Amino acid sequence: MEDLDQLSDIARTRGLRIAVAESLTSGNLAGHVGAGEGTATWFAGGIVAYFTDVKERLLGLEPGTDPCSAECAEQLARGARELFEVDLAVSTTGVGGPGPDGGHPPGTVYLGWATRTDAGHRHLQLDGSPDEVLAATIAAAVRMLTFHAPEA
Repeated sequence: MEDLDQLSDIARTRGLRIAVAESLTSGNLAGHVGAGEGTATWFAGGIVAYFTDVKERLLGLEPGTDPCSAECAEQLARGARELFEVDLAVSTTGVGGPGPDGGHPPGTVYLGWATRTDAGHRHLQLDGSPDEVLAATIAAAVRMLTFHAPEA
């Protein structure tokens, strides 16, 4: 919760608008972020998109992009930033497990981030059950938002 408290403080102090785009975390990240202090003033919302065609149509994913990749994560974050017209967006994509998917081992996670002027990603290779991978992904995504909020 410490990272979420810090994110809330930064967002409120700076008047930021923040959003999330989720595949792997299936709305759980938005639920976590939405529990932050004063979210009505800074959390624009989130979108959950599992199907590739939905990611393409709503978030601008380029056709043919591996849905479990750095490129996908960055494109989803950029798409969410534009869709919600926010200062900062983060995205989650990957394979929660328990087995591999699309040639990627379980625990393969990509987080994307986008501000109005920059974007990037982080690759994680997590161990544990699907629930543990999900929890670790959410925690890492909140840390990523907190890290990038001062520059947004």
